[in-house]
Order: sequence, then C-alpha cells, then structure tokens
Amino acid sequence: MEAVLTAAVALLDEAGESALTLRALATRLGTGVGSIYWYVSGKDDLLDRAIDHVLGGVLTAVEGQADSSDPIDDLRDMAVTLFDAIVDRPWLGVHFMRNIDLQGNALRLYELLGQQTLRLDLTPRQRFHAVSAVVGVVVGNAADMGQEPPQEVLDGVVDRDEFLSRYTETWRGLDTEKFPFMHEIVDEFDGHDDKEQFLAALELTLAGLRLQAAP
Repeated sequence: MEAVLTAAVALLDEAGESALTLRALATRLGTGVGSIYWYVSGKDDLLDRAIDHVLGGVLTAVEGQADSSDPIDDLRDMAVTLFDAIVDRPWLGVHFMRNIDLQGNALRLYELLGQQTLRLDLTPRQRFHAVSAVVGVVVGNAADMGQEPPQEVLDGVVDRDEFLSRYTETWRGLDTEKFPFMHEIVDEFDGHDDKEQFLAALELTLAGLRLQAAP
C-alpha cells in the first residue's frame, strides 16, 4: 500500500488530479490495473488515501512543534507548516477539507488548530470562525501561489518579475483620480514576495483574533 500511495502522490505532484488514473498508476508501478483494486475501490478512494497519506506527514510535523505560552504564536507556526505543505501541492489545497467528516489526518489537523483556540477566551462561534479564517488564509494563498505559471514563463520567454511588470506598467498608466489605490500600491506589487504576502495576511487574521480574545 505504501508503494501505491507514494506513486499516486508522485503522479499528483507531476500533473495534478487529472493525471491520477488507475491505468497511469498501474503503468507507474509496472503492474496491471486489476492489481490496484486489491488496495483501493476506485479513483475517488485512491485520491482520498493519497490526500490522507500526505497530510499524515504534515500532521507529524505539526505534532512535533512544542507548545509555547502563547496559543496565537502556536497557531501561526501550525498555519505556516500547513501552508508550506500545500503551496508545493496545489491539488492538496483544493481537497484539504474533502474528508473532514472522517477520522483521518485532515480532521486531526483541523482539531489541532482548534485546540489552540480553546486556550483563548472565546465563544464556540468565535472559535469556529477563527479556525475557518486561518484555514481560509492558508489554503487560499497556497492555492494561489501554486497555480501553474503562464506558458511564456514556463517556456523561459520571460521571468516572473518581467511578467508581473506588465501589470505594473499598465497600472502606472491609469488615471490617478479614478484609481488612487492602484497608484498607491503599484510599487509594492512590483516584484513582491508571495510568501511575505501570505504571512502579512496571516498576521492580520491573528491580530484580529488576539483583539477578540483580549479581556
């Protein structure tokens, strides 16, 4: 089973969910499609197990992080660990909450995030909203960063900064009275760091949570 899941994850990493078929997996393993059915009931079952397999590694990393005296600091560390795992695997972000109804690794990760909010003076609704917000920031930013670059970037015709500079040049040409915000932030957008942008969004979310939990 370990070999099956390792090969399935490799296919997902290489070309996304569309690449994961039982036939492609059998070819990768050098066996027949029929033998795959000894381990999984079909593609959906295979995808579920591959997701759980990867999240098991994330769960191990999160569980290995020592609790500090500040639950919000611990939430930050957990969120960054989850983000780093998803950003390299966009397919994982799309399906992170896929099996939250089962006692798998996604549910355990969700529980660990939630347990940090139990250390804060919040209502049940506030805890639910807090964890939802953190997961949303993590998955949303990771999925955005994990999108496949435009073809001309993949082909090496232009690099990332050159591609983004097209937007900045367009924005700089906008009417300043109609688009004052765009002119205000255009230099920040030009050559910005995506990971830094995620961390800023996470800090905004956690700062709001800290204010809400303050006595």
